[in-house]
Amino acid sequence: MGGLLALARGIDRINTGIGKAVSWLILLAVLVSAGNAIVRKVFSTSSNMWLELQWYLYGAAFLGAAAYTLLENEHIRIDLIYGMWSRRRQHWIDLIGHVFFLLPFTLVMLYFLFPYAIKSFERGEGSASAGGLILWPAKALLLFGFILLFFQAISEIIKKIAVMRGLIDDPHKLGSAHAPLEIDPDLQAGAGFANPDHAITDLTIDEPDDHNRDRGSRA
Repeated sequence: MGGLLALARGIDRINTGIGKAVSWLILLAVLVSAGNAIVRKVFSTSSNMWLELQWYLYGAAFLGAAAYTLLENEHIRIDLIYGMWSRRRQHWIDLIGHVFFLLPFTLVMLYFLFPYAIKSFERGEGSASAGGLILWPAKALLLFGFILLFFQAISEIIKKIAVMRGLIDDPHKLGSAHAPLEIDPDLQAGAGFANPDHAITDLTIDEPDDHNRDRGSRA
């Protein structure tokens, strides 16, 4: 298991570096978009090259960071019962999902994307729009992104098994950054909210005294 965990750590380091690096492409895409808009408004000119460069950059950031997002457990969850179960059951759900859904999905995508990207490169495929960019790098980005996601799925499976066997600590014991926060019961009690009715019964509204009431009525 030690060798597999070393493999998982290596995959995590690579995807962390790539994920953080490609995040800067979002800023570059914003700058290209803003510059293109300014040139179009001021000089009444533009090019399909700049328009396509924007979605090239955004696509590269999205695909390059997908594996890093999985590593950080930041993918959006839509669940009805996951959060109600114990952490051990959540581990089983994650493991089953990775093994029987995520991993096969990435393999199917790689099976179709390899010839898809290679044929585009061999033909030197370009944009159908006048002045557009060459197209094969975008298809290569699809392949690259799913390769990263495939290896990260393997890393997550290894780590999930190791966590369930008690070999490593749970890296996401508190859930993702989007999980609802839980208030410590001791803090609730200290703040006077251990009993929900307590805060209501203790809440009093000071009635104005007669002097202030008379001043208000005269005003």
